[in-house]
Amino acid sequence: MGYVFEFKDARLYERWFNEPRYRSEAERETKLMLSMLQPARAESILEIGCGTGARLAPLLDMGLNITGIDPSPYMLDISFKKMSQRVDLYRGYAEDLPFDDNSFNYAFFMTTLEFVDDPHKAIEEACRVAKDRVFLGVLNRYAIKGVQRRVAGIFSETIFNHARFFGIWELRSLIRSIAGAVPLTWRTVNQFPIGCGNLSQNFEQSRFVQRCPFGAFVGMLVTLVPLFRTRPLAIRYQAKQRTGMAAG
Repeated sequence: MGYVFEFKDARLYERWFNEPRYRSEAERETKLMLSMLQPARAESILEIGCGTGARLAPLLDMGLNITGIDPSPYMLDISFKKMSQRVDLYRGYAEDLPFDDNSFNYAFFMTTLEFVDDPHKAIEEACRVAKDRVFLGVLNRYAIKGVQRRVAGIFSETIFNHARFFGIWELRSLIRSIAGAVPLTWRTVNQFPIGCGNLSQNFEQSRFVQRCPFGAFVGMLVTLVPLFRTRPLAIRYQAKQRTGMAAG
């Protein structure tokens, strides 16, 4: 089941997201996801761990058919108040999605895998319900900020005490064990500390900078490849009976 956000967690998260200095980071993360997924109008997309719906507004502006799922009723309550009837919201867990195979064009995680109980099963479920691509956005274990979060958790109780952080190669290996040799690409953003100004903003847009493996946020795209099971069929053939012996 993993860690389910409580009432206090949901309010703190919403307050954090609305602070301008953190909102700019979140906007870069969402922009990275959209540039890698490249969804088209009227396609369907599922956010696994949609939380308060903070990442859903840009998707609405693109005309996508959006579904969100989260185990926390408190997070979903905030999301429903913001999204109203424009998004289909469900309460459920990443490891057991209540959707049929290939129900969506795309599925994505945004800092959700850190809090699930079984990341392997969660990714497996995402690959099952999506038919085109899956995006995984995680907090980088090997970024300076990732180290700071873990150290801070030693001295005080934070939400990150319940988190499991991932590195690029660990996440890549996990996906390969689930989906096989499917095409994978990754990029990172939030390379620089908050408050570095417009110069850092320009650097963040560079594809070269985004290939640095130490950015605070990692985006990994999985392009799904259909798998077909085949079984050999016996060839049924009956020889024609000869009516007589050949003269010789």
